[in-house]
Amino acid sequence: MAYRIISDGSCDLPEELTREKGIHVVPFYVTMDDKNYIKENVEISKSDFYKWMVEHKGQFPKSSMPPTSDFLSAFEEAAKAGEDVICITITRKFSSCYEVALAAKALLKDEYPDIKVEVIDSTVDTVLQGLVVLELCKLRDAGFDFEESVKRLREILPTGRIFFTVGNLDYLRAGGRIGKLAGMAGALLGIRPLITLKEGEIFPSGITRSRKKSMDMVGKLAEKYVTETFVSPDEYVADIGYGYDYDEGVLFRDVIAERLLSVGHKVDLPIYHIGAAISVHTGPYPLGFSLVKKAKLD
Repeated sequence: MAYRIISDGSCDLPEELTREKGIHVVPFYVTMDDKNYIKENVEISKSDFYKWMVEHKGQFPKSSMPPTSDFLSAFEEAAKAGEDVICITITRKFSSCYEVALAAKALLKDEYPDIKVEVIDSTVDTVLQGLVVLELCKLRDAGFDFEESVKRLREILPTGRIFFTVGNLDYLRAGGRIGKLAGMAGALLGIRPLITLKEGEIFPSGITRSRKKSMDMVGKLAEKYVTETFVSPDEYVADIGYGYDYDEGVLFRDVIAERLLSVGHKVDLPIYHIGAAISVHTGPYPLGFSLVKKAKLD
């Protein structure tokens, strides 16, 4: 291969898919006791992590980014194989993974000065980051060289969006994402927020008072964005992210698909498991629709 694709664990792609596509993942760490940090998908599965959250209501786990040594090990493995590296990281607004990967890049140059390493802030996270990584795979497999792949990938990043909702406000309140009083009032009213991630940051997009309504409202946000941004569904890729409840993820997928179909956009919507890097902030019941413009392959 012309280069190796590396992503931090926020990409939330299934392990079988990362193996198939030759994607090397540097995992995040999680803790449930504020003391012992363990590697997600290595020492604890996503399913077991969600199970713990559901069974320990009122307790709030934390996540931690990979250390420099983990990125350096991944870069060194590629360098020993004579491969350049393109590394995709979670948005800098949520984590310092980008800076940590840059530090690993600098250390690699001491021993492998001829290996090229490009670290890219995806400006996104979770299953949308996964879409970005998969677009890079398409560029690599189509034969584009290192520089052209980086250029074409950067072109699509501003188009990425996640429209999502959560089960309740508890985790957002515990993480300081909303004020304590607002969180308490929201909990009493049964409020479910609608949130949009774009250009590396999250923005409030409304509130509802039922789970079903929140799914419908996310569908409306998705419909509005695709009709304003894309002429054809062939111009973008999309997916669905879910938390603890896979069946609810399927239901949400169907709601989104119906919304998009109503405006002539029939799209493939794979369902992926949202990981701990995000779920520690959202709680066990996040649901999200993400999409990004396809990279140019002509």
